[in-house]
Amino acid sequence: MSQPIRAWAATAAKSALQPFEYDPGPLGDEQVEIAVEFCGICHSDLSMLDNDWGRTRYPFVPGHEIVGRIVACGPQVKGRQVGQRVGLGWFSASCLHCGSCMGGDHHLCANGEETLVGRHGGFADRVRAHWAWAIPLPEALASASSGPLFCGGITVFNPIVIAGVKPTDRVGVVGIGGLGHMALAFLRHWGCEVTAFTSSESKRNEALALGAHKVVSSRDRSELKRLAGQFDFILVTVNVPLDWGLFISALAPKGRLHFVGGVLEPIELAAFSLIGGQKSIGGSPLGSPATTATMLDFCARHAIAPQVERFPMAQVNEALDHLRAGKARYRVVLKAGSPA
Repeated sequence: MSQPIRAWAATAAKSALQPFEYDPGPLGDEQVEIAVEFCGICHSDLSMLDNDWGRTRYPFVPGHEIVGRIVACGPQVKGRQVGQRVGLGWFSASCLHCGSCMGGDHHLCANGEETLVGRHGGFADRVRAHWAWAIPLPEALASASSGPLFCGGITVFNPIVIAGVKPTDRVGVVGIGGLGHMALAFLRHWGCEVTAFTSSESKRNEALALGAHKVVSSRDRSELKRLAGQFDFILVTVNVPLDWGLFISALAPKGRLHFVGGVLEPIELAAFSLIGGQKSIGGSPLGSPATTATMLDFCARHAIAPQVERFPMAQVNEALDHLRAGKARYRVVLKAGSPA
């Protein structure tokens, strides 16, 4: 029998987390076991906790922004070793033989395993994953602040890569929160001219400090109209509806409006608003292990780190309430400790 994993779990939707133990069973041949040191809290954890997507099984252990050290390796693990510092994000395995995996797009694998869907996540003392998804963390990056890079960070870094954003591009970031604040830093260091779009006037100075060259109200129609034809790429990180036609108009010819925020309402656009300027819209999930490793190297080179607030794991329910209330600036991270 394996050593029990001690965790924090919810027994029903919207319920408080409580101490919980489970037997993970034998370690898989290609799995690593990670001793959790820090775990970020993402809005996706809240959505899963409340079963907003209808995919949650209880008891439910959240957590998918994990940093820790490998404490055990299966016999077929490659390129990882006990004691190595790694991070783990939304995905914990993929099939490694489908077209997406063989093409380097492991995050698009139809049979991928999600770290907290149908299994237990990282609000725990240990967690397991396939070795390919346990990404080594560069020495220059601090464990305490790096967890959010494995979800929020790669979510906004991957579009820069797949859209072919160039250092000479003029770009915009819509929403300055848990995702947007990292996007500003990435794009500023990428070499772009960066405009932040926010509905909160109070975030203007913060956005400038985070990397924006300019700040524009995302709800000021007259100001948005004056920006017509200026942007090569606009990244949408919010989950609320806006006047998307105005943002399409703000794109230069061949520009792209790219969504990573989970806007639930349909996106209504006139076809000719795209056709005339050969513009496009798109979206993306996280990123492959290779792209994640590239992002981590980029962060190490440019000293980029998410802005985080830390709570001890024993205060997980207070940390969740802090995030629900919209008070996080800008990501919340739990420091692991025994739930006993």
